[in-house]
Amino acid sequence: MSEIDRSRAARAEARTRIEDAAARLFAKRGFAGTTIGEIAAEAGLSKPMLYRHFDSKQELHLALLERHRDELAAAPIRELLHGDGDLAARMTAMYDAWFGYVQSHPYTWRMMFRDTTGDAQVAAFHREVQRRQRETDVALLREVVPGIPEAELEPLGEAIRSALYGLALWWLERPDRPRELLVATMVRITRGLISTVEAPSGGHGDDGQAAEAEAAGASAGKDTPGPPGGTD
Repeated sequence: MSEIDRSRAARAEARTRIEDAAARLFAKRGFAGTTIGEIAAEAGLSKPMLYRHFDSKQELHLALLERHRDELAAAPIRELLHGDGDLAARMTAMYDAWFGYVQSHPYTWRMMFRDTTGDAQVAAFHREVQRRQRETDVALLREVVPGIPEAELEPLGEAIRSALYGLALWWLERPDRPRELLVATMVRITRGLISTVEAPSGGHGDDGQAAEAEAAGASAGKDTPGPPGGTD
């Protein structure tokens, strides 16, 4: 490894240590109750070294939110749109991936779903995260349940987003509850939604046909499928 590569690797390792330390302290003490000096000490670095990576505590907090926002969104969407199996299986895998990320990042999840900073820029970021999640849910509903009236898509997307975030916060207070329980709950909520949609004349594509089949199963009282075995 060249000197330049070693320097880059060392810088990346230090940045990761800073972000991980900040996530732990922000979650435990809140944004206002955590100092740059405490973050540097938790990371095993000096304050000047920390400032080589982040100009301020606010910049560090926002960098953490951006990093985990993108990671939280990636796996669930991939499972739904490109995973194996029918709609029910892909939906289960999607929610399992979402709650799996939450479970494996317990400190960050407090930051993602609770804004305790009192900072206007961070509050705006949280609103943007919620907007993106809602738009993603709307796009997915439009793709897999094309019979939903357009006017209902945004409030339904918000309902799904609120359910996900609400369950994550509920889980925060009850960490002994199994992940499978939350996955099954979201699958039941979503399948209940699908069961109310009438197919438009002219038929559906593949996802629409899967949605119809799942709706019929839900209406007939078919058991909600459980998530894939195991956890992260």
